[in-house]
Amino acid sequence: MFRSALVRSSASAKQSLLRRSFSSGSVPERKVAILGAAGGIGQPLALLMKLNPLVSSLSLYDIANTPGVAADVGHINTRSQVVGYMGDDNLAKALEGADLVIIPAGVPRKPGMTRDDLFNINAGIVKNLWSAIAKYCPHALVNMISNPVNSTVPIAAEIFKKAGMYDEKKLFGVTTLDVVRVKTSYAGKANVPVAEVNVPAIVGHAGVTILPLFSQATPQAILSGDALTVTTKRTQDGGTEVEEAKAGKGSATLSMAYAGALFADACLKGLNGVPDVVECSYVQSTITELPFFASKVRLGKNGVEEVLDLGPLSDFEKEGLEALRPGIKSTIEKGVKFANQ
Repeated sequence: MFRSALVRSSASAKQSLLRRSFSSGSVPERKVAILGAAGGIGQPLALLMKLNPLVSSLSLYDIANTPGVAADVGHINTRSQVVGYMGDDNLAKALEGADLVIIPAGVPRKPGMTRDDLFNINAGIVKNLWSAIAKYCPHALVNMISNPVNSTVPIAAEIFKKAGMYDEKKLFGVTTLDVVRVKTSYAGKANVPVAEVNVPAIVGHAGVTILPLFSQATPQAILSGDALTVTTKRTQDGGTEVEEAKAGKGSATLSMAYAGALFADACLKGLNGVPDVVECSYVQSTITELPFFASKVRLGKNGVEEVLDLGPLSDFEKEGLEALRPGIKSTIEKGVKFANQ
C-alpha cells in the first residue's frame, strides 16, 4: 500500500511539473513558421519545435505533403497548435503573425554535387520565400538553414532591402551545426564530458570556411597541432561524412534539425527577454572587413543585440582566418550579384 501511494504521489508530482513546464501563462504567445516543413530537415525540425514549450503556434509550410506532417506532429500533447499549409496560395496564411521564420527549404547537397550546384538550385527556390516574408511578416526573425548559407543570407538581405524592410538584427544564418559538431569532436579528443563543452565556430558555414576556436574552448584542454588539424577538418567535412555514410541516400538532416531547433530556441528566449543568450551565427557584421561573418552574437528582444568581438586567437586560428577570407568574400559577392540580377 505504501509503495502504491508513493507511485501515485510521484506520478502526480511529475504531471504537475509537466503542466508547469508547458504552461501557456508563463511565457508569451509565439508563432513559429517553418518553410520547407515536409522535407528531410523540415519534418524532424517540426517535431522538435512542437516539443518546445516557448512555441504557442506552429505553422508548417511546403509545396506538398504539409497537412500530413501537421496532422502527425499535431497529435503530440504539448502547448503549440499546429497548422499545415501547402502551395503558393497558402504561403501568406503560413507567415502572417509569425515571430520567427525558419527556412530549411531547398535540396540537400548530394555526393558529387558542388556548392555551386547547390547555389543554382536553392537560391531560386528560396528567393520567393524571402519576398513573401518581407510582405507578410516583415518584423519576424528569420533563421536561414537553406544552403549555401554563405550566399543565401546575403541574397536575403538584398531582397529585404529592395522591399524596404531590411533589419540586419533580424536575419541569421544558422551555423549551430558547426558548433554541435566541433563540441562532439573536441570532447572526444580532450576526453571530457560533451555536455560541459563549448567551442565557438566562426567565419562561415561551408566546408573550409568553418573555423573552430579551440583556444576559447571550455573546459580548456591542450591538444597537439595534429589533433587541432584533424578536429578542424572533421568539423569542416561533417556534411560529407554523413552523406558518404548514407551512401548517397541522404544528408545531415537529423543533426541539422537538432541544431536548427537549438538556435530557434535561443532566438525565442532572446525575444522573451532572457538575459545573456549567446550563440554563434552568420550575420551582418563589422568585426572584420567582411560584410557577413559567423561569430558569437548576443540575442535579445530585437534579434541581434550585439555582435561580440572575436577575442584573442591562437596563431593556428589567425592563420586559418587569413586563409579563409578570400573564399568567404567570393561567396558573399556571388549572393549579392544573384540578388541584383
